[in-house]
Amino acid sequence: MSFKQGSILIVTLLAGATVYQARAQSQAAAAAAPNASPPNALLSNAAVNQLCTRSLQLMDVGGVAIPDLQRASAPVIANVRGACDQLQFRGGFAPATFALMQNLRAYLELADVVPKPYPFPDAARMQLAELRDSAGRLDTHFRALLESKEAQLRQPDRDNLARYKEANTKLAPAAAPGDAARQRVVFFGDSITDIWRLNEYFPERDFINRGIGGQITSQLLGRMKADVLDLKPQAVLILVGTNDLALGVPLLTIEDGYTMLAELASAHGIKVIFGSVLPVSNYHKDVNRAFERTPTRPPVFIRALNDWLKTYCVQRGYTYVNYFDAVADAQGEFTADLSDDGLHPNAKGYRVMAPLALDGITRALTPPARPAVAEPKPAKRK
Repeated sequence: MSFKQGSILIVTLLAGATVYQARAQSQAAAAAAPNASPPNALLSNAAVNQLCTRSLQLMDVGGVAIPDLQRASAPVIANVRGACDQLQFRGGFAPATFALMQNLRAYLELADVVPKPYPFPDAARMQLAELRDSAGRLDTHFRALLESKEAQLRQPDRDNLARYKEANTKLAPAAAPGDAARQRVVFFGDSITDIWRLNEYFPERDFINRGIGGQITSQLLGRMKADVLDLKPQAVLILVGTNDLALGVPLLTIEDGYTMLAELASAHGIKVIFGSVLPVSNYHKDVNRAFERTPTRPPVFIRALNDWLKTYCVQRGYTYVNYFDAVADAQGEFTADLSDDGLHPNAKGYRVMAPLALDGITRALTPPARPAVAEPKPAKRK
């Protein structure tokens, strides 16, 4: 970095510091006001990303005033950058938050011990003070993050059974099995099901949406009785697994979850239909870095899971709906115009999926044709 570039960057950072201090003073004044509510210790994902960006700017420019710090802190800055990249993809990810906090502290410790020029520029002093303030804010956020995750583990409704509790009590009784047009089918899954407006794509059908965004296979198991079995559908269409992959759940564990869901439904006389896990893509990462989906949901794992699921359905006589091939492009990623974020279908994507779902439901609920019985041949007279 040239001296001129460094000077420009310092001026830019000083302007940022002025805004930062004004915001801090405003927040302090608001907190001191009568009846002011305490500030929230837990930062939003957007605020953490903003803190990452600002901290990296300050660390990158630190070497202008302190050349020895630039050399000594290079690995630490690389670690901070890596942690910030992880948090872009997985907001609230505790290990990445901890790595960010530890490396930011390490940078500040290095800044304390490396030789500094004399006189030490006021701009550099302000930058280090802002970094210390950010480190303290991040430390508070991390403690609040751990407390929130512990509260999630302790909370009595981990699987969010309350979401559809009232709606389930208001459902009319399911139609008789012989009424083909009104046969009840539960669409059961995560956000891809949750945001699917079934009444728009399947009018006049008793198709019940019981999707909940962010859920994994084990949470569907926790809701299976209340949100599927007790509704007495003729069939259940299960679409889940992408969030398991994002959380690093082993394929074998996901497959075990599929098996338990299917066996519970079958034991209650409910036809089982599995939808393939949808592909993901990185086509929209320029809109939002979080839309780079393949690092957290590797396509090779999606294909492996779908291969197992298709084979399992054939072996057990369940119905398999192949959404994947219909919405994937030649590279095996979610076709760009069928999704706006590389993970969830948009309206056009659901228009592709809807006839496949209906075909799968029809196949599952149509009784198999009875084999023709040959007429007995008359016995020959002797």
